Amino acid sequence: MRIEKLRKHYDIIVQWVSFPLHPDTPADGLSLNELFAGRNLDIVQMMQRLRKVALDLGLPFGERQKTYNSRLAQELSKWAEFQGKGDQFHEAMFSAYFVEGINIGKPEELVRLAGSIGLSGDQAQSVLDARSFEQAVDADWKRSHALGITAVPTFVVNNAKLVGAQSYEALEQFLIGEGGQKRNETR
Repeated sequence: MRIEKLRKHYDIIVQWVSFPLHPDTPADGLSLNELFAGRNLDIVQMMQRLRKVALDLGLPFGERQKTYNSRLAQELSKWAEFQGKGDQFHEAMFSAYFVEGINIGKPEELVRLAGSIGLSGDQAQSVLDARSFEQAVDADWKRSHALGITAVPTFVVNNAKLVGAQSYEALEQFLIGEGGQKRNETR
């Protein structure tokens, strides 16, 4: 993962911030045609472009046909971060959503994903049932809005933004441009 490589070479703190991407999506999701209805978009071309970007970046990308509500996934990711497994959960969730096309709005899928990275499925279910991290995600959504974020992923350093999936080199140049310094690495 590019973020891990940056952490290795730069003294940075990575903080995942949730963003309300299509928050009105129903529990069963929407087809991409339904999501973009009324817009002058060529969905096939858009997905081909996304697939190419993913391929160029070495990221897996499946034949996603639907979009799903990510609110509960965002809440459970906050819990996973609190458990020290945030990066692993995000990676598992992205793979489930973008590669396998799994509905990440379903609690049973989220519990399964938590278990797949070594977290307690019972605890994950309790967190979802209690909505324990609802306020944390609400705060993230407010912060995203205040920062003017309109797309994901968006990388923010010193209030400067870089939008979209990026290569390691682009992320590194962005970080350096915002004053990031390489660690003194001893061999």
